[in-house]
Amino acid sequence: MNAINKPVNIVDVTYAQTKASVNTDALGMREMQQRVFEQRDAQHLLVKAPPASGKSRALMFVALDKLYNQGRKKVIVAVPERSIGASFASTALTKHGFWADWEIKDENNLCDAGSSAGKVDAFIEFLEGPDAVLVCTHATLRFAFEKLAPESFNGTVLAIDEFHHVSADTETSRLGALLRDVMNGSDVHIVAMTGSYFRGDSVPVLSPEDEAKFTPVTFNYYDQLNGYEHLRSLGIGHHFYQGRYTDAIHEVLALNKKTIVHIPSVNSGESTKDKIEEVGRIIDAIGHVESTDPETGIISVRREDTGEIVRVADLVDDTDQKKRGDTLHYLSHTASKERDGVDIIIALGMAKEGFDWPFAEHALTVGYRASLTEVIQIIGRVTRDSPGKSHAQFTNLIAEPDASQGEVKVSVNNMLKAITASLLMEQVLAPNFNFKTKKFDDEPAKKGELKIKGFKEPTSDRVKQIVATDLNDLKAVILQDDTFARAAAGSVDAETTNKVLIPKIIREKYPDLSEEQVEEVRQQVVVDSVIKNSEVRPVGDQRFIKMAEKFVNIDELNINLIDSVNPFQRAFEVLSKSVTPSVLRLIQDTITSTKIEFSEEEALALFPKIKTWKQVHGKNPDIRSDDPTEKRLAAALLFLQKLAAQRKAEKAATEKGEPS
Repeated sequence: MNAINKPVNIVDVTYAQTKASVNTDALGMREMQQRVFEQRDAQHLLVKAPPASGKSRALMFVALDKLYNQGRKKVIVAVPERSIGASFASTALTKHGFWADWEIKDENNLCDAGSSAGKVDAFIEFLEGPDAVLVCTHATLRFAFEKLAPESFNGTVLAIDEFHHVSADTETSRLGALLRDVMNGSDVHIVAMTGSYFRGDSVPVLSPEDEAKFTPVTFNYYDQLNGYEHLRSLGIGHHFYQGRYTDAIHEVLALNKKTIVHIPSVNSGESTKDKIEEVGRIIDAIGHVESTDPETGIISVRREDTGEIVRVADLVDDTDQKKRGDTLHYLSHTASKERDGVDIIIALGMAKEGFDWPFAEHALTVGYRASLTEVIQIIGRVTRDSPGKSHAQFTNLIAEPDASQGEVKVSVNNMLKAITASLLMEQVLAPNFNFKTKKFDDEPAKKGELKIKGFKEPTSDRVKQIVATDLNDLKAVILQDDTFARAAAGSVDAETTNKVLIPKIIREKYPDLSEEQVEEVRQQVVVDSVIKNSEVRPVGDQRFIKMAEKFVNIDELNINLIDSVNPFQRAFEVLSKSVTPSVLRLIQDTITSTKIEFSEEEALALFPKIKTWKQVHGKNPDIRSDDPTEKRLAAALLFLQKLAAQRKAEKAATEKGEPS
């Protein structure tokens, strides 16, 4: 079967090309690097910045200052994959105005080939020797720590790249346990760097008490992309297929764009379970193989339509490790610098974190990705600024649910979560607002401000910090909650979503917050989400925003109106325009047939709506209704009736002295 629809983007953003994020100052620092360097005296730094923003060089600037001016003796840089180690190679910073160069000896680059045991010995020798800088993998750091005491890290700077690999669950995360032991048992300085602080599971990266020890520096996606010189726009689209993805991929594989194709994991439903055959079919969709370079492994494929040669790199076939190593070396040393070095890279589990191919324009990803961090990393491969690249594209090819097959519920949930992940990215990519309380006889809003009646502004430093640095990560946690697959599709009403589900998740993520602080964070999440997902239209000197199917003067916004809007319902609206009516009906049926479960808090929140429903319709809501709202109200009523009966029985048993 072919893909159902031609590609249409869910997100299409155009930027101003101000060059602010790529221009450098007198010390050779970009805007993001300047922000990080301003905090160089902090013992523990947490740098959240998108891929391609220059985190590796920001670390060099800070680490050199700590070596020369803060009494530190050594710098250890740990990266998740060997290939990323190249980002921290020797760099002539003085050539661009800085007062020292970043220098690392070849023997201290432990990301090159060699045994784990040999690398651990080299790590320990480095700590005992005179050299100042070492680069290794997370694994080498973990193995070395098994032979070291925490105080061995006295006098060091420990930089951890792709910090979201750390976990607060120290029983299952050896890197997380190592970090905690070193922080508590030495005077180490830590620089933690990540393009996304969200892990993709329910476990936080750091415990609240450990996170409080870090000074956060945030540089958001909008700052980065709006300040580019060449890249002007970014599109994010989801396209659906039935059958095998290899029969539909030709419809979304743009052969005139530099493309990374991420095929699905062999454990996923989209996989054919034969990854080598999948690569072969993708190559068949391009054309006919002419030759394979014996030194680089690059495959030359002649297009059937134009006769042009397309250069393909296969990073999936791992049967010959030397061949794949040669291809990776070619990609990192030649193709990353020469535009004509390669045209299409096919990968499985590779070419994501830290992979540097600045010419990449199109990330074509097959299958739903459960981790939003992974989505952000994949999009980051194509959002590097590069001459000749004006548009970047992320395309997610996803299987449609098929009523004749099992796992329909899983397919529906995957589709909804993929769409909501895109809506999160839309918010990440949009400019930030500074929300203020609108007061009587207030001054007009400043540029970038939005004033809202009844809005609670942050009253504590803790809430201000969450709003400034954690808002997108908090939204990511909310969107990954299973309830939100249904909430996004409208089967959970807006009031329950905004006033029950969201604060419940906030309390779980930030157990240190008071109820007043939870409400302040909740309002920030809801307001920010609704505003960024809404259509704004200028009319004369005024602006109107679409709220609950009607346009409202943006100067008349109030918190009650915003709370009446489900901030993530657009996910279902997107689906309804992207699939056939029969598939949409299947999705609706699957959602409404899902067992509706309540907490007491959720059901009580719906009770006023149940009373209103009965007043308007003259009867209680019907559990057999086709209307998902009525069905949910009826389910809540049944839950409350059963709860009341249970409480009554317990009270009667207590009065009789019987065990309840």
